[in-house]
Amino acid sequence: MKAFYLVSAALIAASAMPAAAGEISDGKVKIGILNDQSGVYADFGGKWSVEAAKMAVEDFGGKVQGAPIEIVSADHQNKPDIASNIARQWYDTEQVDAIMELTTSSVALAVQGLSKEKKKIDIVTGAASTDLTGKQCSPYGFHWAYDTHSQAVGTGGELVKQGGDSWYFITVDYAFGYSLKDQTAKLVEASGGKVLGEVRYPLGSTDYSSFLLQAQSSGAKIIGLANAGLDTSNSIKQAAEFGIVAGGQRLAALLFTLAEVHGLGLQAAQGVVLTEGYYWDRDDKSRDFADRFFKRTDRMPNMIQAGTYSAVTQYLKAIDKAGTDETEAVAKQLHEMPVNDVFTANGKVQADGSMVHDMYLYQVKKPEESKKDWDYYTYLATIPGDKAFMKAEDSGCPLVAK
Repeated sequence: MKAFYLVSAALIAASAMPAAAGEISDGKVKIGILNDQSGVYADFGGKWSVEAAKMAVEDFGGKVQGAPIEIVSADHQNKPDIASNIARQWYDTEQVDAIMELTTSSVALAVQGLSKEKKKIDIVTGAASTDLTGKQCSPYGFHWAYDTHSQAVGTGGELVKQGGDSWYFITVDYAFGYSLKDQTAKLVEASGGKVLGEVRYPLGSTDYSSFLLQAQSSGAKIIGLANAGLDTSNSIKQAAEFGIVAGGQRLAALLFTLAEVHGLGLQAAQGVVLTEGYYWDRDDKSRDFADRFFKRTDRMPNMIQAGTYSAVTQYLKAIDKAGTDETEAVAKQLHEMPVNDVFTANGKVQADGSMVHDMYLYQVKKPEESKKDWDYYTYLATIPGDKAFMKAEDSGCPLVAK
């Protein structure tokens, strides 16, 4: 009887102890990919980002610390309330450990706020606003792939160097558009240029004629498209109909990726200068990943999809190194570990959660310059990470010591 009580007491004591390192909560690691799968950003990230996440899990071996890894996904329809409801359900009832991708800045900011409240990891690859690592930063929030500052420095900076010193902006009317326009406008003005005006429009508009005519009549040398996805593609198509480029003005597509170039076609997209953090034909590593991605999806990845692969991979590496999926321990490893994978080499995470890495400036080829399918870019320049991204102390993140 005495032995029974001793064993019972030991079991009770063990059950009261916190999970030891090496243990995974509820016996598995569950990652949610939350993005736009049916709207203007469906090609920008969409189901292709989900496939990239699945590839990362498979390449990692399907398990971490002996626990199986599961990917779940959902379409947030670019609505912060829908995204927040999905994220809350995932966290509260479906044991999701981390949420990633999060295309659309208003969505990403809402989910990052909830993740901070729930003490859960979020890694943003699809949204751009620097507020994610600025005034709304989180100890558990990370920003991968790119942001509005890197796009402004890349595309905006290059056009100013080429003499594009007067700008008019066509801006999508939500947090992402404001941030992209503001970052670029600051760079233009700091370089001695002028911003002649701006017009804002609702996300997902299909008729850009009045906005383009306002921009055309401004006389600005550069018309800055502070938008993304189908919005950018439709803007460029309609600009061609009005003869804007033929008339001597230039279009600056401030967030334009391989997915949109493919959808638009080289005939319409030729000559556009853009900035990406990944291009499939950059080196042997990027080509190998892209070839495997193509076999699954019949398309080459852009920086959002390759960035999602990187984010999932790094999260799993952090769990493995920490020996647990406990949030504080994983966040610590994510801040400390260098990022070396198919997306980037020697990336580093700052105290504000921004992953700093080189960005690349490209120009879209003319149709006759393309030698094969998906051969769309001519390399122009590398923008070093410390130039492309803001320093943590300049970000406005309250977690960063001054």
